[in-house]
Amino acid sequence: MAYLSADEYKLYGLEDTTSDSLVSAASDLIDAHCRRSGFGIAQYMERFRVGRSGIVRLTYLPLTSADGVSSPIVQARGRYLRSGRGWAGESELAAEIAGVFATPNTWIAVPAAALDLDAASGEVIVRGGLLSPSLGDLEVTYTAGYSTVSEAVKQACAKLAKNALATPALNVSKQRIDRMYLEYFTDSLMDADVKRLLAPYVAQRLAS
Repeated sequence: MAYLSADEYKLYGLEDTTSDSLVSAASDLIDAHCRRSGFGIAQYMERFRVGRSGIVRLTYLPLTSADGVSSPIVQARGRYLRSGRGWAGESELAAEIAGVFATPNTWIAVPAAALDLDAASGEVIVRGGLLSPSLGDLEVTYTAGYSTVSEAVKQACAKLAKNALATPALNVSKQRIDRMYLEYFTDSLMDADVKRLLAPYVAQRLAS
């Protein structure tokens, strides 16, 4: 997806004759830098190892509910810890129940009521009870993304295109410029200004 349309080139300081493929390649570099496959609203699936805290953090923000749906979480599944690997503080009765009913390596549906979601931070807290065996793994399918491209991303796209045009080693007069062609020059194109504009949008996977 190109983050600038042809009628926006002049508004962001680019010539009307700027190659569309240059803008598309610059947009692809933004996706790679931000570790995203685009900024639009999309569905993601992630698996986490659940630590003692029972908290995991979704990577892609902002979380966005689909139309007519109350939660960004589409579905969740979990796997119990293997017998004898419960966390400290887990009741002996819960451990015994886990040994009987919690089949290792079998994924089970986790109801929404068992999860607390902080939409702002992306944190998901796995609730537990006195008789609840501990989950060792959690798989979450959710929706996230932006309904519109932000001003900062548009500015970063224009700046990347300008940096490419100002780089003598790049033959930007060619009709087709692909991402692989620009990736070789990423260090010089992705300058401090571009990184500053994109900093809030870089997806980060944090350890639980």
